[in-house]
Amino acid sequence: MEIKEKSLDELEVICQDIRDRIIDVVSRKGGHFSSTLGAVELTVAMHKVFDVKKDPFIYDVSHQCYPHKLINDRWDEFETIRQFDGLSGFTKPKESNADYFVAGHSSTSISLAVGAAKAIKLKGENRIPVVMIGDGSMTAGMVYEALNELGDKKYPTVIILNDNEMSIAKPIGAISKYLSKILAGKYYQSFKDKVDRFIKNNMPEGTTYIAKRMEEAMKLITPGILFEEMGVDYIGPIDGHNLEEIIETLEIARDMKKPVIVHARTVKGKGYSPAEGQHECWHGVGPFNIDDGKFVKKNAAKSATAVFADALLDLAKKHENVVGVTAAMPSGTGIDKLMKEFPTRFWDVAIAEQHAVTSMAAMAKEGFKPFITIYSTFLQRGFDQIIHDVCLMNLPVVFAIDRAGIVGNDGETHQGAFDISYLRFIPNMILCAPRDNETLKYALDFAYEAQGPCAVRYPRGAFGELEFKSTPFTLGRAELLKEGSSDKLFIAYGAGVTRACETEKLHEEDIAILDLRFVKPLDEETLRELSKKYSKWYVFSDSQKQGGVGSAILEFLNKEKLFVDVTSFEYEDDFIPHGDTKKVEESLFLNPSQLVEKIN
Repeated sequence: MEIKEKSLDELEVICQDIRDRIIDVVSRKGGHFSSTLGAVELTVAMHKVFDVKKDPFIYDVSHQCYPHKLINDRWDEFETIRQFDGLSGFTKPKESNADYFVAGHSSTSISLAVGAAKAIKLKGENRIPVVMIGDGSMTAGMVYEALNELGDKKYPTVIILNDNEMSIAKPIGAISKYLSKILAGKYYQSFKDKVDRFIKNNMPEGTTYIAKRMEEAMKLITPGILFEEMGVDYIGPIDGHNLEEIIETLEIARDMKKPVIVHARTVKGKGYSPAEGQHECWHGVGPFNIDDGKFVKKNAAKSATAVFADALLDLAKKHENVVGVTAAMPSGTGIDKLMKEFPTRFWDVAIAEQHAVTSMAAMAKEGFKPFITIYSTFLQRGFDQIIHDVCLMNLPVVFAIDRAGIVGNDGETHQGAFDISYLRFIPNMILCAPRDNETLKYALDFAYEAQGPCAVRYPRGAFGELEFKSTPFTLGRAELLKEGSSDKLFIAYGAGVTRACETEKLHEEDIAILDLRFVKPLDEETLRELSKKYSKWYVFSDSQKQGGVGSAILEFLNKEKLFVDVTSFEYEDDFIPHGDTKKVEESLFLNPSQLVEKIN
């Protein structure tokens, strides 16, 4: 879609067309909704003012990139958004040259822009990185690490701060609004540059100081003081839905040839009234009815997240030292229930996983029992803190790892594949996983009593229905669910138990099934005994093969000099695509009907 030469009226029509297309497709297919609707005018203005064919367009998280995809030759293909073999819900360079970088995690955009700006300067090119970052992403420390260097080196960069949720600094009445409007104008920017040069070249030192203090006093009643003090110019706030104002402001920022933050106020869900405003349920949605905004209900079983939330709430009622934290995902992890019930004991620290881990380490040292509720993919961001601040001192922190395994439509950046591999090698860490709703409750009971760091992993969605009686967890003890008459043993971990049971039912032989329960420490005694009876072992776990459950078992067998034929049905060495979970599993040859063919 070519918009460079379009008039303002034509661009307004394009904005409406984009909104209509997003509402139509997402209402039928699901996807990120309110954030992407709120970014339509900003995205159109970016493409009007800058050149996407040469300027790096960098979207933070990039769940707001649907308008960008529609502008850049994916209008018809947009029907496939987040579907298996379809468009990604995030920016993806393999889809289009207009997508500069893969993004799915928060707060990486300004660092990318700094790197791109350095490369542009070294190559002597006339290009400028353009960032769109939401105010929620501004809570992460990585943003300020990047701004710190950017403000020092002064690389030309335009950062659009899409403020749709939590204000960076609340404007103070009419004066602030008026001054912010002035600051966004081309006359002010031109005047400011001229005054700066005049003062620097012509005025004595004392006068320069007074002029500087006057300028700082003006900035104190605008929201830009933080950025200005870091050496990054600030313009705004502006109306993020006023296309003419956005275009004029971006042109000013582009021509300043230095780092500039353009602060734009937007409304989440803009253009679809049921979603407008601060409604978390409209961030990422399933299919819904456009006419009334009602979601299409599914007869789904209770999710593992909901079971976890209820079980942790029971623990918190029973034990006053239970505390918890989440990093900007209160409803996603179920901890919102506990924040309402115990607001002084459970916190959302925003997008700050490192801080979440380290702050809970200190609480553990003070005698509390912290539960860090976090998605598997996001826990990766706190890896050093897990080692340095929790495990090194063997502190009793519980990591409740949600979304472990395949997560479906969010895809490559969000799959919970690596937590076992990167946690298993850390000293003092205990790793366990429940197989169903009841054993999840027992796992949390165990984790509360654990004397050191403990990670409990569970899947997105609901556990499978199993017939086995649930029993409490004992450190390092597996549970043999059924004996078998063949030479084969299925070793299953967590949600892998369901897949093992379904595969066993399809096989013509009677196969033994072991619920491993702990991958660290392993139940070496039980494994040693089972090696005498079963010579072929098959591993079922929703995790990466390298460093995963199968690796742990092979390490044990090697240490014990035991000779067993081991086959692991974990994920191969690749990033897992997005799409419906069943279709993704089928593409990985992990459906029970496919696995049974591999068992001999």
